[in-house]
Amino acid sequence: MQKAKALNVTRRAELVRTLQSRFEKNMNRHRGLEWANIQTKLEANPEKLWSLAEMESSGGEPDVVGYDKKNGEYIFYDCAAESPNGRRSVCYDRQALDSRKTAKPKTSAIDMASAMGIEILTEEQYRELQTLGSFDTKTSSWLKTPADIRQLGGAIFADHRYDHVFVYHNGAESYYAARGFRGSLRV
Repeated sequence: MQKAKALNVTRRAELVRTLQSRFEKNMNRHRGLEWANIQTKLEANPEKLWSLAEMESSGGEPDVVGYDKKNGEYIFYDCAAESPNGRRSVCYDRQALDSRKTAKPKTSAIDMASAMGIEILTEEQYRELQTLGSFDTKTSSWLKTPADIRQLGGAIFADHRYDHVFVYHNGAESYYAARGFRGSLRV
């Protein structure tokens, strides 16, 4: 049974307060943006608000990191200090999950992101996120993997160590307790 993709009034108000508080505490992530405009956009898009609630409940701490003037969309990324705890120990995608014979994780990063209505960060987005703070200093995050790498059985992930962003590769079927994924959402 699929979850309803709408929040009740109480949960919606609670989430908006949480997002507003995070927005106000981290103004360096979104200089020049006004919360009132973001809140209006959120309230007009209940399904996107549901996706933000999924990001929040899995430990992502979503926050606004930009505004796409061309499309009129606010951009949210997971801004938790470490890869979201509720999204760790997952392999990269369904193909990787299906290929495992034993010790399968519960799901994959791509499946989980899809169910949440979000996209996994690309390498470019991940590097952009790292300009806003130090993220994944003890964990790592799967990144959207280019098709040519994925076709060969691999997937990419990244972390932040020694004041640098490192992008690595691994078999897509691998999973680790300290590796999850970060998502993005456009509202």
